[in-house]
Amino acid sequence: MEIKIIIACISALAVGLVVGYPILLLMRKLKAGQQILSYVDKHKSKAGTPTMGGWIFIFAVAVCGLAFFWNSKEVVVAVFGMIAYGAIGFLDDFLKIKHHQNLGLKAYQKIIAQAGIAIILSLFCYFNGFLSRSVVIPFTDLTFDIGWWIIPLVFLLYIATTNAVNLLDGLDGLATSVSSVIYFSLAIMLMIFASKLAYSGDNLTQDRIYGLAGLAAVTFGGLMAFLCYNGFPAKIFMGDTGSLALGGLMASIFAFSGQILLIFILGLMLIVTCVSVIVQVLYFKITKGKRVWLMTPLHHHYQYKGVHETKITICYTVITIVCGLIGIVSMILY
Repeated sequence: MEIKIIIACISALAVGLVVGYPILLLMRKLKAGQQILSYVDKHKSKAGTPTMGGWIFIFAVAVCGLAFFWNSKEVVVAVFGMIAYGAIGFLDDFLKIKHHQNLGLKAYQKIIAQAGIAIILSLFCYFNGFLSRSVVIPFTDLTFDIGWWIIPLVFLLYIATTNAVNLLDGLDGLATSVSSVIYFSLAIMLMIFASKLAYSGDNLTQDRIYGLAGLAAVTFGGLMAFLCYNGFPAKIFMGDTGSLALGGLMASIFAFSGQILLIFILGLMLIVTCVSVIVQVLYFKITKGKRVWLMTPLHHHYQYKGVHETKITICYTVITIVCGLIGIVSMILY
C-alpha cells in the first residue's frame, strides 16, 4: 500500500508539471491577471501576474486521487468537496478579472456558499460511521465518538480552514509551501495510524485511512508541481480558486480521518494568520484607529518591516516542518 501511495504522489507531481505550463499560457492569453489591493503597495510590481493557477494542482489531485483511490468513498467525497470550494474561488477570481478590480464575490455571498458546502460535508461525516464521527486526542490513544456534535465541529473546521489558507495566500509560494508540509505530514501520520489499525485487526478502517493518506500524498505531489510556477518570483498565483480548494480538501482529510484536533498542531501558522487578523480588527475598533501590527495578515507586517518575502516563506515553512515532526512523533509514540 505504501508503494501505491508513493506512485500516486509521483504521478500527481508529473501531471501537475505537464498541465502547469499550458494553464499558465492560457491564463496569460485570457489576460487573467491579479488585481492588487491599493493599500498593498509592496505588491504593485505583481499586478498583472496570472491568477487561478490553483487549477494546476486541483486537476492533478482530482485525476490522480480518483485514479488511484476511486474505491474510497471518503476520497471521492473529499475530491468533489475540493472542486466545489474551487468553484467558489473561481467565481470570485473571475469577477475580479472581469471588473478589473480586487472585488469579486461579496463577503456574505462567499461565506454563504462556503457554509452550504460545509453543511453537506458535515452531514456526510455524521452519517459516514464511527470513524468520521470520531475525534482522536493527540498524544494519547483515546478516540471519542461525539455523535451529532461532529456536525457543528466539522462545519467550523471547514469555514476556518478555507479562510485561513485564503488569508495565508499573500506572498509568493507561502500558502503552497506551508500547505505542502501539512499535507506531507498528514500523509505520514495517517500511514502510521493505518499501520496501527492493521496491527489491531481493524482492516476496514485501515483501508479508509490509507485512502486518505494517499489523497494527502497526492496533494503534496500536486503542490510540489505548482510550486515550480508559484515560487518567488511567482509566474502564476493560485488565486481564491486554489486557496479555497486547498483549505476545503485539508479540512476533509482532517475530518474524515477523525484527526480534527491535529489542525492545532500542523496548522499552527494558519491559526497565527487568522488570529493576527482578528486581533487587528478588534483592536482597531476598540481603540478607534490604532493598530497592533503595521498590516495583517501577519506576514505582511514582517514584509513592511523590511523582511524579504522569501525569508518569511522559509520561516513559516520551517515552523510548519517542526510542527509536522511533533505530530509524527506523537503518532509513533501513542
